Amino acid sequence: MRKFQNQIICGDCIELLGGIKEPFADLVFADPPFNIGYQYDQYKDTLKKDKYIHWTRDWMAACAGVLKPAGSFYIAIGDDYAAHVRIIGEELGLHCRNWIIWHYTFGQQTKDKFARAHTHIFYFVKDEKQFTFNEYAVRLPSDRQLVYNDKRANTAGKMPDDVWNTYSRVCGTFKERQGWHPCQMPELLLARIIATSSNTGDLVLDPFSGSGTTAAAAMQLGREYCGIELSENYVENTKKRLVELKKQSSNNHGLTATEYLELKRLFVEIGFDASAMIENEKLLSIFTRQYQLRMNKKYDTGLIQNALKDFLTWGKKR
Repeated sequence: MRKFQNQIICGDCIELLGGIKEPFADLVFADPPFNIGYQYDQYKDTLKKDKYIHWTRDWMAACAGVLKPAGSFYIAIGDDYAAHVRIIGEELGLHCRNWIIWHYTFGQQTKDKFARAHTHIFYFVKDEKQFTFNEYAVRLPSDRQLVYNDKRANTAGKMPDDVWNTYSRVCGTFKERQGWHPCQMPELLLARIIATSSNTGDLVLDPFSGSGTTAAAAMQLGREYCGIELSENYVENTKKRLVELKKQSSNNHGLTATEYLELKRLFVEIGFDASAMIENEKLLSIFTRQYQLRMNKKYDTGLIQNALKDFLTWGKKR
């Protein structure tokens, strides 16, 4: 539907999506309020439990209704309502393929219980036999390749497990942080989901657009996007973010925005120091081969080596 194509729309997702009869989204990513007391621009995150569960069922049903038959539906949620989301998904006819744990650094510190340092991410599909899953978009070199030089290693890399611990929360000092929004998902985490569960030209829907990270990642990966958001302020700031992102095409070493984002994602997911990969011929060769599989394209090793220099001070500048 053209009115949703590459748009950030101000409004309530239940009202906007509820009357749509023709499914238009290939992938939905939702990071709803967790009902833990955040004060957003136009929403206080403090509903009574029964009301929150009823509201969750309504917005999940609205999103499932606009999801194409072969579409995928990811939902990020906290501990308190994770089980409810899992059950509601099943009641809506969705099939849960993974219950992912996103484990992050910079967790929420506590005094009388263990610090919380994770978020649940449910990966649902509408049809359990027909869906998009681009395995080479997510495969990584194994320790057999990187550390042990084991000839039995699969040169195509390994499939990551369902505990994602390579993505930090977006802290206030990070360059990608949008200061106008209190809660922001990492761009690279969204890039993993979008690259794996959609294809170029597909439409990615985020019913709680917030800081606009889903749209930003989708745009860089050559997907169409649609974000829905209650706050006019967040909508306008997201539009500005996307305009600025379109301008940032210089000094990418001849790589497109998609290629550069995926290079960064692979670097972070492997977890090796950039200097080690630049200086070690074996590691650089493995990295380049994995990147070529991910992008389905050949690259000059020297170009990849030069681009990796951008990440030499990653920990300090990100």
